[in-house]
This record gives sequence, structure tokens and C-alpha cells, in this order.
Amino acid sequence: MEFMPQSAFTLESLLETHDLPLVIIDANLRVVAVNRAWEMGFGATRQSRIGQACCSDNSDCRHRRLFQTLEAYAGVVADTTVVNAQRLLNVRGFPLLDADATLYLGEVVTVSNRSVVADDGPGMVGKSATFSEFKNRLQQAAETQAPVMLLGETGTGKELAAEFVHRHSKRESGNFVIVDCTILGEELFESELFGHEKGAFTGATSAKKGLFELADNGTLFFDEIGDLPLSQQPKLLRALENGQFRRVGGTTMQKAKVRVLCATHRNLADMVKSGHFREDLFYRLSVFPVEVPPLRQRRQDLPLLIDHFLSQLGDSAACSYEITQEALIKLIQYAWPGNIRELRNCLQLAAGLCKDKNIQEADIHFMQRQGWTQAADTSLANETPHPAISSLAQFEAEFISSLISKYQGNRKLIAAEMNISERTLYRKLNRLNLS
Repeated sequence: MEFMPQSAFTLESLLETHDLPLVIIDANLRVVAVNRAWEMGFGATRQSRIGQACCSDNSDCRHRRLFQTLEAYAGVVADTTVVNAQRLLNVRGFPLLDADATLYLGEVVTVSNRSVVADDGPGMVGKSATFSEFKNRLQQAAETQAPVMLLGETGTGKELAAEFVHRHSKRESGNFVIVDCTILGEELFESELFGHEKGAFTGATSAKKGLFELADNGTLFFDEIGDLPLSQQPKLLRALENGQFRRVGGTTMQKAKVRVLCATHRNLADMVKSGHFREDLFYRLSVFPVEVPPLRQRRQDLPLLIDHFLSQLGDSAACSYEITQEALIKLIQYAWPGNIRELRNCLQLAAGLCKDKNIQEADIHFMQRQGWTQAADTSLANETPHPAISSLAQFEAEFISSLISKYQGNRKLIAAEMNISERTLYRKLNRLNLS
């Protein structure tokens, strides 16, 4: 195996024990070995891959994260090793130690039979570590057929996350059907979910398919499942257990194969204890829980989100919006209790108020919440590293402080995640009084 370091030769026996394509990467993020299955699967020779960088852009790649955290991963990723490649890869990575205790990364990689998705779905924008971990969790959820429970505050984008799971799953060719549980009262539940036959009740002038039937071979998303009436929960449980149901007024059993996703901002475990949510339904729906992070935990994504929403607003108004630095600072300093939905609404109002399509600080207005804003401002003030630094520097300092905590002060790892040299990091630490 050409270009392999001497210590890596002890991994040679491991290579050919894998029937699937296997790549071994060293701590410098270079490929040091591939097996015969990789050559056959990708139609290339070992020499063409060995010694190459693991990714075309490894500033924030999955391989770098494994060397930093030693945590195995699995998911679906775009192929970045070939320019303009239009394919997805199924990957599973894990740490490896050779006989000399040198750390390597092993990755089993196969070409996915699914087409490349142009983007992560509308509104799925971010590059922060928190967002990357969240998106990876969604990719893992998409690979399974288990029911997924999306947990998080109102306005965090749980519906978008559910659509992401559907679009990256084996059911992407089927329908993505949304069930809004906040409007499903006692009278509407069965008719909306299971459909009805002609004459089943007054006003039923024709037969109608329910949402369960429309989602056959697709995904059924129950938004705010915690609002589903307790009396209707047994009916949903029965349908989920065997995929069978009857339309209202009908006698024939219908069948539908659906993937179930749910979302709620409520604490369902507490609702189970208080008797407001069935325990058996709770366990049936919560097989794969996913926490949707609030916006205040991914503040590094704010500039990207702001650009994204302003671009959308500009497209709908056939114009281009600009935002001043002072306005941007004001948005970044706010803690966003209403999360992404509040950010979007805030920018929509600002775009309507501004002059000459240029958003000023005075155009930014936040929703007032009694007893909340003051507490949030206090919380942000407590996070300020030094009172004399500017607001933009404060934002940078908060980001670096989070990395210091994440990597326990290891400057080499912090610099690697920021894609800067250790010397540059040292200057930043001194300037921000973080050294």
C-alpha cells in the first residue's frame, strides 16, 4: 500500500476483512489506505486516493470532528471528493488504534441510491457546531424507520426538521402529510385522520380520504402531538400499531404504511404522569427523540439566518434589502425567546418600516414579554467577557468562550475548528482578554 506510514501497515489485515468499501484516514486528515471493495465500488485505484485529503474542504468535516471527540458517526452526506459530483454517500465512521497505539479513523462508505437533495430544506440554515450536531441527528433519524419525536420550544423550526427527515429518508418519493393537532377537536379527529364515507354525517356529500390514507408509503407528521385530545389517543394508537383503520361511516378496513414523526413543545413525560397523555402512546411515538436547539444556543448562525430571511423578503418584493452594522449588532445581542419564527417576523417588520431598503437600528423592534426581556438582558450581560469590548467583539468572545469550554482550553483544537492558526488565536485571546 503506497504512501502509507510504517505504523499503518498493521492495519492491512483489517482492510480486507471488510466486504464493504473501507477508507482509513490519519490525524492529518489524509487517506492512508483503502481496501479492494473501495476500488471496485468507486472504479478507482488505491494510488489515486491514498495521500489525498479526506474532503475537498475539511475545515469542518466529519473526520476532523471524530478525531476531536472520538465519537462514532453515521449518516448520509454529499460526495465532496469529486468536483460537481451529484451523488450521496452512506457513511459510518469509527476510531481505530494500530499496534503502536496510533489513532486512525475508519470509514465504511457506499454510494446511496437516493438522489442529491439541492438543499437542506427551506429555512434549514446554519454552520455552528450546535446546528451541525442537530442536523447529523436528523440524518441519523432519516436512516431509520423508527418513530421520531422532535422536542423543542415554539418557533425553533420543528416542522422544517420533520420535512428534512422525510426528504432524506427512503420514503422521500411519498407524500409528506402534516396533521395539526391544535385544531383536531373531538368532532374532527376521526374524519380528518381516517376519512369518511358518503352520508356518514350531515354535510358528508361524498367520500373523503383521510390524512392517514393520503400519507400511505410516505410520512405522517403530527405537529404539537401534546394537544391531541386524550379521548382520541387510543384510536391513533390502534392505527399506528397495525396500520389499519376504518373511515367514519364505513365498514371496510383500510390499510396504510406510514412513517410517523411527531413534534411538541410540551413535556409529554409530565403529561403522562398527570394523566393527560397516554403512556403507551408516549412510548410508541418517542422511540427516536431529537432535541431541536433554541436559537439562543446557536447564536453563531444568526448572520446566516438574517441574510437568508432578507434574501427571501427581497425576492418576494423584487428588491434587495441591506442592513447596517448597528442593526445587525442589535439582532445578535437579543436572546430570541420566540426563536427563528420571531426572528423572521422581526425582519419582516423591519423591512416594512425601513427607508430605501436599508434596515437601520431604529427599524428593529422586539416583541415585549412581561418579565422575560429583562431577565434575558441580564443573562446576556452575565455572559459578557469584558465590559470594555465592543458588541461585535463580544459576539466573537462568546463564540471563542464556548469553544474553550468545549475543548477544555486546548488551543490546537480551538484553532482547528475556527480554521485559523494558533498564532492568530493567541492574538484574539489577548485582544478579548480571554487568555
